[in-house]
Formats: sequence, C-alpha cells, structure tokens
Amino acid sequence: MRRLIPMWIAIIAGFAMLFSAFFPVTEFFGETFGEIFSVVAAIAYVLGAGSLAKINLAKISRRDQGWGYSAITLFCFAATLFVGLGKIGVPPNAQFAALPWSGEKNAEGSAFAWIYEYGLVPITSTMFALLAFYVASAAFRAFRAKNLEAILLLSTAFIVLLGRTFAGVVLTGWFPDWASGLRLENLSVYIMQVFNTAGNRAIIIGIALGVTATSLRILLGVDRSWMGSGGNS
Repeated sequence: MRRLIPMWIAIIAGFAMLFSAFFPVTEFFGETFGEIFSVVAAIAYVLGAGSLAKINLAKISRRDQGWGYSAITLFCFAATLFVGLGKIGVPPNAQFAALPWSGEKNAEGSAFAWIYEYGLVPITSTMFALLAFYVASAAFRAFRAKNLEAILLLSTAFIVLLGRTFAGVVLTGWFPDWASGLRLENLSVYIMQVFNTAGNRAIIIGIALGVTATSLRILLGVDRSWMGSGGNS
C-alpha cells in the first residue's frame, strides 16, 4: 500500500498533465496539478536544505577530510538564507512604500543582490575559467588522428577554433570574393549553423524519444524505480 498509493498519484497526475495539453476540457486539472506540484516543490526545497545541513554537519562533527569546505558551505547557505528571507537592505516597492518588505529580495542595492553580484557571479566565472583548462586537456587527448573519425573531428575543431580568432582572418583573408566561402571565418559559421545544428537537433530528438519512452513506462506503472529500492517488486 505504501507504494501503490504514490504510484497511482503519479499516474493520475501524469495523465492529467498530459491530457490538459491536448484537450481544453481537461485544462483545469492540469492547472490544479501544476499548483500542487509547486507546493510539493517547495516542500522538496525544505527537505533538500535539511539534507544539506545534515550531511555537512555530520562531516564537520567527524572531522572528515575537507570538513572545512562543509563549514564554509553551511555558513554561506545560512547567510544567504537569512539575507534572502529577511530581505536585508531591500528598498520598498513604489506601489507599497509604507511596507518595508514589499520590494523584491534581489532588487538593486539589496544585500541579496550584492551577494549574487560579488559572490556568485565571480565564483561561477572562475569555475568556467577552470573548466576551459580541463576541456583543453580532454581535447588534446581526444584529438589524435588515429582513424578517419578522429581526423574529421580534429579538422573540424581546428577550422572552428581558427575561424573564431583573428589568426583565421589573417590566414585566409586574402582569398578572392568568389572563394569567400572558403575563408576560415565563413567556414566556421557554416559548420556551426549547418552541421552543428543538425547534430544538436538529432540529439534533441533522441532525448525526446527517450523521455517519452521513460514517461510512458512510469505512467503505465511498468517502471517503479523512482519509488526507491524495492519499487519494482
């Protein structure tokens, strides 16, 4: 019974959302389950915050390796939560000037906006800057002309990279107008707009088919792995 009831709730809600997109008569049910999903998502955020605190506090208490990072994580989480919920430094909304908490938490000049602008944005930029080195290292290992596929991959990457730099313009800028399509900057644009777009669309179609198949398995009760261990029993 513990697994039967959640399974039927998922099946009914899933089919209601599915039918509401195709049949206007059932649109009300889709909107209702959408609102219920928002409530469940809010509860999930609370559970996620509790899980984050539990895991990191346990790591700090055991003095596991890297427990200092857990302490920093908890401190930043608590500080951001306090600033966001308390709307520290938020100017009041112009329509409700008498209410101090009427403004948006991320309004310009608020503490939450300051944390985002001078905390999250630099950290995110640093992370992506570091990822560039990992991508370059992986590309160096992958771009080895061992076979025809590797040669095509290496040649395409070489054209796209040079076409996006000033060096590509200098190397092929002397081509006459009738051969402008062979210039590296134009070849780079052509590859990204034609071959890359075609590949992306094929991947998206494959993902859509996979999501559809998985969703149907869940809606029909065939796949119960989402209920945890023993869900398929």
